Amino acid sequence: MLNAKELDGKNFIKLVTGGAKNLRANAKIVNDLNVFPIPDGDTGENMCMTIEGGVNAFKDPEETSIGKAAGALSNGMLMSARGNSGVILSQLFAGLAKSLEGKDTATIKELAEAFKSGVQYGYNAVINPTEGTILTVAREAADYVNTELSDDTTLDGFAKAYLKEAKESLDKTPELLKVLKEAGVIDSGGAGLFFIAEGMYKTLQGEEIVSEEVHQASSAPLGSAERQKEVDFSHFTEFDEMKYGYCTEFLLRLQTCKIDISSFKIDKLIEFLSSIGDSIVAFQNGTIVKVHVHTLKPGLVLDHCQKFGEFLTLKIENMTLEHNESTVDNRFGKIEKEENKEPKDFATVTVANGDGVKQTFRDLGADYIVDGGQTKNPSTEDFIKAFDEVNAKTIFVLPNNGNILLAAQQAAKLYTKSDIRVIESKSIGQGYAALTMLSYDSGDTDEIVQNFNDAMIGVETGEVTVSVRDVNLNGIDIKKDDYIGFSGKTMLAADKSRLETAKKLAENMKISEHEFMIIIYGNSVEQDERETFKKEISTKYPRMEFYEIDGGQDVYDYLLILQ
Repeated sequence: MLNAKELDGKNFIKLVTGGAKNLRANAKIVNDLNVFPIPDGDTGENMCMTIEGGVNAFKDPEETSIGKAAGALSNGMLMSARGNSGVILSQLFAGLAKSLEGKDTATIKELAEAFKSGVQYGYNAVINPTEGTILTVAREAADYVNTELSDDTTLDGFAKAYLKEAKESLDKTPELLKVLKEAGVIDSGGAGLFFIAEGMYKTLQGEEIVSEEVHQASSAPLGSAERQKEVDFSHFTEFDEMKYGYCTEFLLRLQTCKIDISSFKIDKLIEFLSSIGDSIVAFQNGTIVKVHVHTLKPGLVLDHCQKFGEFLTLKIENMTLEHNESTVDNRFGKIEKEENKEPKDFATVTVANGDGVKQTFRDLGADYIVDGGQTKNPSTEDFIKAFDEVNAKTIFVLPNNGNILLAAQQAAKLYTKSDIRVIESKSIGQGYAALTMLSYDSGDTDEIVQNFNDAMIGVETGEVTVSVRDVNLNGIDIKKDDYIGFSGKTMLAADKSRLETAKKLAENMKISEHEFMIIIYGNSVEQDERETFKKEISTKYPRMEFYEIDGGQDVYDYLLILQ
């Protein structure tokens, strides 16, 4: 194969499988190239699962047509793609497959053109492409091999030239992207592409690559389905007793004719609701208050809240009917699907990690929770399965993570049964804020999208976790195992103490300029530390209103959402 001047399907499969194995063998190296020194570097894993999904799609390892083999690989990768680098990788191979479509074999020139086609697909997948990333490495390597081609070029010469330029391009990424240079790393996605190319070259040389077995990406559904809307009233007769109470939800507009709005305290309302109910979510956004509560006495809730304003929306459901109507693991668990059920008008799919965060999002009205977040990015296929489960004409998607956005958008393009609207929520805070204003009452898709986007304006999310290496970012000197706090891409705090880090983070997020903070505690933060944090922040910022959630999330000990 070394001196061959064309490539068939069988050898294409062999080379790509070698590339996937080499990436798997070096996945930890790619993971550790995270710009932020946080324990959620998952680029290597995302890219592994993406290309492995493609390799698993090779039904016939003896396939001789390179067009058919490349098509199978592309389809598998599109469905398995996760994380931004995984999605871009899937698009690189989608463009390559499109260029090779219908071919039994490909000449060296046709291969070079196919790689350039892949680059174009990769750039098209990103709204604002950034140089110094996997895109740059793919483009410069493809451009180089095209300029170096001659009639004498063999597969060996082609692969060697591609790998050489990919390595040189990868080494230059810190010069193109300031954050890489500051962190002292090369681009992780570009490194993943290099390892794939290296694995293909090694396989071409006859080298056997030792790594974990290429494994099948999980295709199990990740989330919970929509509660059934059609209920059988016979489940609650004149002889039954109310056991589960009423799910009571509403939007309340505070009225100046009833109260001094500036004196309204959401924590006082939460205190009242806690005395007559549970599963409480109460949140204020300007003059609108969102309330969700499970109670045996909804009338008391309504009477009390009407002292402050008037209802914009109102929904009360008998949870005994819901309990009997569905087969569930818990009230919001997976429901047995009805075959051929008529699709509802609207549904919302969102992404979350941690039982408490998921439950909060369900309580706020999300129809389906895709389990995911940092270190656990859902795939394109996971989103498509969620779309099937909710069975709606229009589906709104809240990815809640910048590294999940492309997978959601790719799924939206592939799904044809519904109108999919991906809301560009890039943090749990933005997703939370969007859901607090969830309402389908207008029946207008564009208006609902605008409401989501409006709700996210001005929302900031801070995160506290542990540093996995020494680094200096944003002028902050960080040592391995320090606690660090950051918002978006900006490092804001570091300390040996987790509590002190959380306090510094809040201060550096300019907490004094906000009125409301949602604190989501991770599963490792004990109750006494939670109480200390809230007490000290409350003392320093007495006008700040708080809402606490036992999130149960991994990786991040504190999530601070400011509005």
